Amino acid sequence: MKLRLAILLALAPLTAAAATCRDAQYEGISYTLCEVALGEDLRLFHTGPDGTVYGSFNKVNAALAEEGKTLGFAMNAGMYHRDLAPVGLYLEEGVETSAIVTSDGPGNFGLLPNGVFCIGETFQVIESRAYQADPPDCRFASQSGPMLVINGALHPSFVPDSDSLNIRNGVGVSANGDRAVFAISNEAVNFHSFARLFRDALDLPDALYFDGSISRLYAPELGRHDGGFPMGPIVGTVIPQG
Repeated sequence: MKLRLAILLALAPLTAAAATCRDAQYEGISYTLCEVALGEDLRLFHTGPDGTVYGSFNKVNAALAEEGKTLGFAMNAGMYHRDLAPVGLYLEEGVETSAIVTSDGPGNFGLLPNGVFCIGETFQVIESRAYQADPPDCRFASQSGPMLVINGALHPSFVPDSDSLNIRNGVGVSANGDRAVFAISNEAVNFHSFARLFRDALDLPDALYFDGSISRLYAPELGRHDGGFPMGPIVGTVIPQG
């Protein structure tokens, strides 16, 4: 009981006045968490007005600077092909540029159930076939997989002592959809442990995996700007330039 209390205190909800990122520990593993409250300007980014894929936090910031804005925080937000095109569903400003994929297949994306992160009147993480059957009104949406937590249950394929370890990132949403918590592990972790972070420590009933070895974070308040190969979809908050 004391251990459980310590975990909950260490990972208590972040201040919701603005997207806030912080480092935390769960079960001895280091994570960075960024929480976004409903009403903040949270967007997905993939392709600029000239048709060129952004591919990096710097290029998104360069585009936002023309509006006098900048990223508050950002991370990669879904899997992508070699040409950086999204794997599965992708919507930006209500426009679908890549169709939903609901068949099983190789790799993490095809480990069903997978899901969709939707930014609309609320934040939602929705199982992909449920989304296809009754699409919600999303301003932005990105499909990825596998689901980490589905209605409070861990993905059925996850194994507690799995030796499949990697840096991982994803998103979980609250039951009423008023907050989204983005997490990235700072060390290699298996799916079961990563999913428990969302369900047991953060009390989020639905969570979605974004990616693994390419996972990276932009969190200027922490002095963090991860580099690496070009990315596909990017999610982040937009704030006025200081």
